[in-house]
Amino acid sequence: MPARIRLQRHGKKNQPFYHIVVADGRAPRDGRFIEKLGTYNPLTNPATIVLNVEKACEWLKNGAQPSETARRILSYKGVLLKRHLQIGVEKGAISQEQADVKFNEWLQAKESKIANIKSEVENKERSVKKSRLEAEKKANEAKAEAVAAKLKAAAEAEAAAKAEAEAAAAEANAEEAPAAEETPAEETPAEN
Repeated sequence: MPARIRLQRHGKKNQPFYHIVVADGRAPRDGRFIEKLGTYNPLTNPATIVLNVEKACEWLKNGAQPSETARRILSYKGVLLKRHLQIGVEKGAISQEQADVKFNEWLQAKESKIANIKSEVENKERSVKKSRLEAEKKANEAKAEAVAAKLKAAAEAEAAAKAEAEAAAAEANAEEAPAAEETPAEETPAEN
């Protein structure tokens, strides 16, 4: 069987990380490989791909068949375009300098597009954080107002209870005072 360019899974459960390798088509997915071409991390946004473009192009020239996912990754990184341009150079349709200029223009456009996507993602994350912070501030203010109202109500209730206690004490004193006046103290006879 021909050599295959495919992904080799690494990483933990639910945290995949892939190596892009050239392996014999009969070898198991995570088994022996001929050469490692790069890595692919799908968990980042956008996905992080590190790839040796020259070696990948050389393997395609030698007849290695990429898997569907590997083909998409190679296309995303421009390996298939570079191989296409190299075929044009080999046939004499364009010169090597023209092929390099076309590839570099495509690469710069792709990098600017990726940079725009990253900046959009960062701006979106910033706006989400800002809105969450504002919502949290509003919630904290509402809680502070509720606590202040509760404390004010408790202080008013305490003041009212204190006033009632003072009024009750004043009433009790008022009742005791006339009763004390009504009952004169017995006079003791004076001894001569």
